[in-house]
Amino acid sequence: MRWAPPAPSPQPPAPSRSPRHPAKRNAMTTGMWRELPPLLDRLAADRAVRVLVLTGAGGTFCAGADIGSLRGSAEAEKGLATAAEEALAAFPKPTLAAIRGYCVGGGCQLAAACDLRFAEEGAQFGVPPAKLGIVYPATSTRRLVRLVGPSTAKYLLFSGELIGCARALRTGLLDEVLPEGELDKRVARFTAVLASRSQLTQAAAKEFADGPADGERVAHWEAQAHESGDTAEGVAAFLERREPRFTWSVR
Repeated sequence: MRWAPPAPSPQPPAPSRSPRHPAKRNAMTTGMWRELPPLLDRLAADRAVRVLVLTGAGGTFCAGADIGSLRGSAEAEKGLATAAEEALAAFPKPTLAAIRGYCVGGGCQLAAACDLRFAEEGAQFGVPPAKLGIVYPATSTRRLVRLVGPSTAKYLLFSGELIGCARALRTGLLDEVLPEGELDKRVARFTAVLASRSQLTQAAAKEFADGPADGERVAHWEAQAHESGDTAEGVAAFLERREPRFTWSVR
């Protein structure tokens, strides 16, 4: 995992400590699933973290679960994976998956839980539980359906077949596809843009986009905008042709 700093920068985000498993193409072990939620909690509480970038070591995003860890404990593993996915989906700041190579199974599960997904040409995506006789979690299935629609979700889940970047982009699984060698530069530029924008706008938009918003939550965010002064600052900065100095923070 990597995080983007609060000020725009042409450099890639600095790395934070996170579990990796490059010898098996970053396949997720039981320990890795278990470590992810507390890591996300620490990053969410860090005011310097404005954007979270999820990526894999080497040329593979994540080849899924480490099958060896499933022997005799598939249900326990699935529960840990679902908890990690939900923790990532609930992260209060923008999240972006930067994908190279295989993004399969648990890797696709994590990528789908991010707000945005950028990939390098040649990346491949798949959800293979049908090859193992595993019931894919209901929450993960619904999240996939929201991204790609029922037909493509069923294609992936029924067959376990891989799809390439073109189809992933066309169906909504990806937001951008970059030529080889351009992914890190594009992610650095885009996260710098996100880090310069209003956290208030981003947090409210994330909540509204991810589920129904009742009148109480709408009123909450309108009060936050008024009390923080960020709306007034944004309008003033626009009229004065300068960069805004937003003060509202998630934590």
